[in-house]
Amino acid sequence: MELPAEEGRLTTSPLNVLVATAVPVERDAVARALSGPGGPAGSGDPAGSGGLAGSGGLAGSGGLAGSRDPAGSAGLTGSAGSTGSAGSAGSAGSAGSAGSAGSVREVARPGVTLHRARDGWDLLAAGVGPALAAASTAAALTAAALDGTPYGLVVSAGIGGGFPPHAPVGSLVIADEITAADLGAETADGFLPVTELGFGTVTHRPPEALVRAVAAETGARPGTVLTVSTVTGTAERAAALRARHPRALAEAMEGFGVAEAATAHGVPVLELRAVSNPVGPRDRAAWRIPDALAALTTAFGKLAPVLESWSPHD
Repeated sequence: MELPAEEGRLTTSPLNVLVATAVPVERDAVARALSGPGGPAGSGDPAGSGGLAGSGGLAGSGGLAGSRDPAGSAGLTGSAGSTGSAGSAGSAGSAGSAGSAGSVREVARPGVTLHRARDGWDLLAAGVGPALAAASTAAALTAAALDGTPYGLVVSAGIGGGFPPHAPVGSLVIADEITAADLGAETADGFLPVTELGFGTVTHRPPEALVRAVAAETGARPGTVLTVSTVTGTAERAAALRARHPRALAEAMEGFGVAEAATAHGVPVLELRAVSNPVGPRDRAAWRIPDALAALTTAFGKLAPVLESWSPHD
């Protein structure tokens, strides 16, 4: 949108961006890139020197939650309870040695609490799974619209599983298609997506020009990101998903829900994933959650200028 400015010049109003992650540790990884040194999670440690949830990560000794698995073998509470062996804030507090505030402030809205990293950037830990992600994102979008400060872009962001060999651990994937992998029906002849049953949609497509710009700036690989309600844990399931979705590079649990909410509000959507583990058999030794969170921070450091200069009319 263009607004009149001094001396007859026109200036572009800032793009308000909503970044929706599943859990706070992902939100804080994004916040570090937007708030600069001394931000919400200390100096380069995804969860401060002690980890956001104690020495074992967000989900106790099982790490963040496995391969984006809200329960998994360790469960959301892990073997040591929901806050890990060192308590919910680790040995250095929930935001590490640099303190929890930085330049981020909390903004309460009906049904959600946003973290405002800087003007035009709101961060939301929307919850795990497509349903809660959709509900939380919709609440934030509605509140912004009613406030007269609507968002111009929604970004679903976080870590996820990558389909080897094209999306190795530590790499970035930018979705050119956000697809609900298991929304449909099983039949004697195999899986049918809900669209073939005459209902709804199973895929949202982010703006092509923006996807290209993000890929060029961050090194993320464009491809399909699948949204699942049950994280893949076997080679057979991984093979079935790739056969059904041959362009799939990653899977996560929230993108399609976020995209549904954004689309209902007429707002463009992106999905960016940092790969923390291979899609396939559960192998906790192969999870690299801190590395993926660090990659997410680095990506948003490069992504922010791209998004701030982008116009929905480009």
